[in-house]
Amino acid sequence: MTRELVTRDAPVFDQFPPGIYGTAVGLVVWFAAAAWILFDRQSDIGLPLAMVSVLLLVAVMLPWSLSLVWSRHRMPNERNPNSISLRDWRRGDFVVWGGRLRGTQAAIDMLLPLAAVAFGLTALGIVFLICANGAR
Repeated sequence: MTRELVTRDAPVFDQFPPGIYGTAVGLVVWFAAAAWILFDRQSDIGLPLAMVSVLLLVAVMLPWSLSLVWSRHRMPNERNPNSISLRDWRRGDFVVWGGRLRGTQAAIDMLLPLAAVAFGLTALGIVFLICANGAR
């Protein structure tokens, strides 16, 4: 067992692999779908759900379009982030501000709030439907 706090052979990355971004977009879509399916039971809720959906669409499309612009105007000597496998990225370190995180910890830190909101809204909607059906 080593006494070093930082492994010296771990590769260092400054970007998430595309699979992590795909998971994040999937969680945002889950959130929007759960809101529409589970809470669209009244006539006056359509407009707020539409506005939330537009906000989430902008929150997903803006970073995606910026990444397309960045990939088109990248310097020729920069490494292509799509060539990094998720397995290699997971074993390496991820640079954050003034320090480093393990790749798995960085992915958890990014995806956990999105998953909590998506799954929490789904659970809330299911309880809402059970209570609404029980009140009849």
